[in-house]
Amino acid sequence: MTSSKASIMNLIERRLSLAFRELNEMPDNLVQKHGLYLEELDISNNKITDYRFLLELPKLTTLILDSNGLQSHVKFPTLSTLSTLWVNHNRINNLGVFIGTISKSFPNLKFLSMMNNEAAPSYFNGGSFQQYSDYRHYVISRLPKLEILDDKAVEINEREEAERIYGKHVEQPVIQEHKRRSKKKKQTHIT
Repeated sequence: MTSSKASIMNLIERRLSLAFRELNEMPDNLVQKHGLYLEELDISNNKITDYRFLLELPKLTTLILDSNGLQSHVKFPTLSTLSTLWVNHNRINNLGVFIGTISKSFPNLKFLSMMNNEAAPSYFNGGSFQQYSDYRHYVISRLPKLEILDDKAVEINEREEAERIYGKHVEQPVIQEHKRRSKKKKQTHIT
C-alpha cells in the first residue's frame, strides 16, 4: 500500500459518521472495530440516549450529536480527551443542569455548539439580546477552557465579564471531599 493510501485509510479509521441511520444505540461491532483509534464521531439525527459506549473511545476529540432528541438530564461518562461537542437542534431546556454535566464529563472542552435549543436563546429562536448574553456568560463562566461557543469566539473581555457576573468555576468542596475519600478508600484496598 502506498503512503498516500495508508494516510487516507488512517484518516478514515479516525473519523466515523453514522448520521441519519435511525440508531437507538451505538453498534457494539463498530465500537470494537474503531474504538481505539476513533477521534471524530458524528451520530447526528439518530435516537441514541445511552452514551456509556464513549468509555470505549479513549482518543475521541470530537462528538457531534445534533438532532438526537438530547435532553438536559443526559448522562455522559468522563472523557478528558473531548475538545469539541456539537449538540445543536436538541431538546436541552435546562442550561444549568446540562452545562453542569458536560463541565464534569468533558473537562477540556474548547468548542461547544448548542444552537437551536431552548436553553440557548438567540435571535433565531426568539431570544432577546439580554437572554443571549446571559446564556453566553453563564456557559463561558462554567467552561474555563472554552474558546468558541456556537458560532462566536470567546473574547477575553467576555470571559472577564462572565466571571464577574457568575464567578469563576471551581470544583465544589463536597465533590473534592468525595474524591479524596474515594482515593483514600482505593489506597486502603490496595495495601
